[in-house]
Amino acid sequence: MIPEVGHFALILALAVAVVQSVLPIAGAGTGRVQWMESVRTTATLQVVLIGLAFIALVRSFVVSDFTVLNVVENSHSLKPMLFKVAGSWGSHEGSLLLWTLILAIFGAGVALLGGNIPAGLKARTLSVQAWISVGFLTFMLFTSNPFDRVFPAPMDGQDLNPLLQDVGLAMHPPLLYFGYVGFSIVFSFAVAALLEGRVDPAWARWVRPWTLAAWISLTAGIALGSWWAYYELGWGGWWFWDPVENVSFMPWLLGTALLHSAIVTEKRDAFKSWTILLAILTFSLSLLGTFIVRSGLLTSVHAFAVDPERGLYVLGLLGVTVVGSLTLYAWRAPQLEPGGLFRPVSREAGLLINNLLLATATATVLVGTLYPLFIEAITGEKLTVGPPFFNAVFIPVMLPLVVMMGVGPLLSWKRADLAGVAQRLRLALLAAAIVAGIVWYLQTGGPILAVLSIAIAAWLFVASLREWALRIRLGNVPWHEAARRARQLPRAAHGMTLAHLGVAVLILGFVGSSAWKEEQILFAGPGTTVGIAGFDVVFDGVEPVQGPNYVAQQGQLRVLREGQEIARLRPERRSYPVAGSTTTESAIRSTFAGDLYVTIGEPAIGPESGQWTLRILYEPLVNWIWIGSVMLILGGFLSISDRRLRIGAPRRAARRAALPHPAE
Repeated sequence: MIPEVGHFALILALAVAVVQSVLPIAGAGTGRVQWMESVRTTATLQVVLIGLAFIALVRSFVVSDFTVLNVVENSHSLKPMLFKVAGSWGSHEGSLLLWTLILAIFGAGVALLGGNIPAGLKARTLSVQAWISVGFLTFMLFTSNPFDRVFPAPMDGQDLNPLLQDVGLAMHPPLLYFGYVGFSIVFSFAVAALLEGRVDPAWARWVRPWTLAAWISLTAGIALGSWWAYYELGWGGWWFWDPVENVSFMPWLLGTALLHSAIVTEKRDAFKSWTILLAILTFSLSLLGTFIVRSGLLTSVHAFAVDPERGLYVLGLLGVTVVGSLTLYAWRAPQLEPGGLFRPVSREAGLLINNLLLATATATVLVGTLYPLFIEAITGEKLTVGPPFFNAVFIPVMLPLVVMMGVGPLLSWKRADLAGVAQRLRLALLAAAIVAGIVWYLQTGGPILAVLSIAIAAWLFVASLREWALRIRLGNVPWHEAARRARQLPRAAHGMTLAHLGVAVLILGFVGSSAWKEEQILFAGPGTTVGIAGFDVVFDGVEPVQGPNYVAQQGQLRVLREGQEIARLRPERRSYPVAGSTTTESAIRSTFAGDLYVTIGEPAIGPESGQWTLRILYEPLVNWIWIGSVMLILGGFLSISDRRLRIGAPRRAARRAALPHPAE
């Protein structure tokens, strides 16, 4: 009965979404206030109905209701409760329901929190958002119903993919979806602005918090997915340029450009067309990722390899969204006023270069991701575009971007003094040169690109601190005055500094774990000792382990340094009888300097029978990747908490201004 309630709630939600897609925008066009204000009711009702359906699906997984096909295919009675709940979004149907719920949450957020947004703009925005909801609700109800029944019901389920039964990956999809879908509301704002024919600083102020919220979630989702791939897959890497990784990375790159472009629109009333275009393209890339992972075009550990018919439906949604919005953009964008003028040396110019580099980087990833798919579709030939291509074309674009990140915040709006900026950056240049020399000396001369990247990271780190210090006049005024100025500095300024510092820290992790990694693969029996990166790793054998829904062979290893035991590592090779698959669980000794990473593979055969395959790696500085990611996320939260970006701040400020002054 509960699954039928969930199914019926989705049907009602579709009906409400259809009303919301028509009535408010018609009211905005005819001036009917009540029709425009209906968005508050319809958006709230939509999120309640889809939320009810999602709760019904989660309940089916929690109680192991094997009359529901989705539960049969993605759960098992012995699975731990956390993964039963995560199974509700671990399938194509369940993830689609979560996607649609988040779509409704963002719509309801604008309806309930956007009291300062003009009624016409809000009505058009939420009507566009409802058009997207109608597309996904029809997709779900007609091709991907999460509440389909199965008869007769089996005694137990087929279990969720064991690779997905992990705490990190349980939270990875919801965070990614909040990022993907969060850009839908920015897209809706952009289309609504084109329909109105007006983009101004107030519009950019309303858009920025939602853009930041989506960007924070997508950053957290990508970082969590990278961490999961590092410790769970057993490959010893944090990024593989997998097509599914790329389709989440591309919206992040353009979303970052969108954030910076919206700042220029808000501060200088410029980049209007550019900001609108970025909003459209960012969400379009989110839809493209949805199409790629649900069309059967590729096979990946975290792709939904489903039938092409469903992929055609998503392709239709993508086509309507992209073609329709870009056609509207081509029609209305030339009518937008160009906004403030600026010189070639200015903060606006720096942000423009920043955005062009991010767009170019996105294009390189897009070409590398789609080219093999096009070739296979046309010729049937399978091609692989891997790390060598992406490293060769992506890194040369990103390094100048990082250099500009150090320069841009020191430039003034409209016109800047380049000589003065260069003088303020002397310390950063000196730090980069010193760090490059130290790294070159310690790593015996290379590789040159790694040394250059570390030097640029040092440049960005020092330049960002220098810009923050200049803001509070650190060193030029007494300490208590500098502290007061720091407290009064807008949170968005602190957030920008922290995020830029996070990028510098990320680069340290990227370069260290890629350029100076050490690795050994060998057959090992009890008593085998392996030397790596100054450690001695002793293999003591394997012990059987019983898990809740798996059996495992657990390796026993001791880590010695200068003869003293400093750690014990227990990697596992797990077998899941129900799913009929095997996974590798790595064991990691983590420090700020680097990780000692061990996995155990197949037992050896032939003359070396009784031994096991060991893979031992040393990953220098890899944990700086996760530290830098956290700094990025915290920087985003600091920025979104800025009073100037709170949804209702302009109205409250206007209300205070209207009150009589106490002295009057």
